[in-house]
Amino acid sequence: MKYHPISNKLFIKNRAKFVAQMKPKAIAVFNSNDIFTTGADSTMPFEQHSDIFYLSGVDQEESILLLFPDAMDKAHREVLFVRETNDHIAIWEGAKLTKEQATQTSGVETVYWLSDFDKVFFDLMTEAETIYFNTNEHYRQAVELESREVRFIKTVKDKFPAHSWAKSFPILQNIRGVKEPEEIELLQTACNITENGFRRILDFVKPGVMEYEIEAEFMHEFLRNRSKGFAYTPIIGSGFNACVLHYIENNQACKDGDMLLMDVGAEYANYSSDMTRTIPVNGRFTDRQRAVYNAVNRVKDEATKMLVPGTIWADYHVEVGKLMTSELLGLGLLDKADVQNEDPKWPAYKKYFMHGTSHHMGLDTHDYGELKTPMKANMVFTVEPGIYIQKESMGIRLEDDVVIQEKGEPINLMKNIPIEADEIEDLMNK
Repeated sequence: MKYHPISNKLFIKNRAKFVAQMKPKAIAVFNSNDIFTTGADSTMPFEQHSDIFYLSGVDQEESILLLFPDAMDKAHREVLFVRETNDHIAIWEGAKLTKEQATQTSGVETVYWLSDFDKVFFDLMTEAETIYFNTNEHYRQAVELESREVRFIKTVKDKFPAHSWAKSFPILQNIRGVKEPEEIELLQTACNITENGFRRILDFVKPGVMEYEIEAEFMHEFLRNRSKGFAYTPIIGSGFNACVLHYIENNQACKDGDMLLMDVGAEYANYSSDMTRTIPVNGRFTDRQRAVYNAVNRVKDEATKMLVPGTIWADYHVEVGKLMTSELLGLGLLDKADVQNEDPKWPAYKKYFMHGTSHHMGLDTHDYGELKTPMKANMVFTVEPGIYIQKESMGIRLEDDVVIQEKGEPINLMKNIPIEADEIEDLMNK
């Protein structure tokens, strides 16, 4: 991997948190992601399943983690199964983890080759009463492919019909939402790499440059800083394209006088950053652009202050809506009648700010984390208000990643990434 090794102490702590919430005499199993084909003999680059990485640090295909805290044999309370390697595989595909390296990476002492899984698993299931299935119940999930986890669940239900089963997701949602110090450090590294990319493009953007050329500049900077690339498909939209929330074609020319919205983030060690900045293509804001830009920035700053322990996610978004309504009134985009006559289910401000303000950040860009219970210290959230004015072909969004603190305002992991309008202009015209 491109990233520096991570201490296995992180993964040992993560497993301990998961095991502490398991039922008695229960087994939990976590599978790596599949390698997906693109046709013929080609495949997509492998992306590890965030759950097995969170619990083991193993970043390799065809790996399985098994947790059984009540196993009679202490050696089987944590078991890692990895693909057996040999000289042929090493020459054609590159070196794979040895058993010793798997232990060093994960802190799991008992490591078997994957070919031993069926035998060991059957033996341990004779001791177990419940198995935890790792179902995907994320509130944004829309997966159509049958995953390795789904196939495993079907097989286990067929072979072990007398066992009860439980879900890993509620436990993972609870523990993954609150980050360990090591995780925050990795997220900070990802944000720092994103900063490098943004500063690079401030010297690069000018009228006539193509959106995909800007994407290439980000990628260059990300790769040279040990990232494997974008944490998610980048959005680089100029002019009206900035009003399309998930615009990813990135194939148009940036025109003089337009605003350029860039929603990009580097990954580092599988951890995601998520930044949005909007800049004038020609390096100078018009009075109108500056007014809208500063309105978005003020909402972002005030919304950030609300992210404290005890805040309820749904209530927070209502309060951010009030802030945005005030700014839109000031900009003349709404009038008092619009607000007085608004539909409570779709407030007037939604005409210009139609998405949410914050989501959990971590291994996944939209990470696991509780949304219906009070926020806790060391949760990491984005803050990303925006104003999209289609009739003016202008979309402005600003986004930072912040860490909730026990007391006081959150720590902004992107505090060093330029955002004030004057600073943007100064850097683009130095």
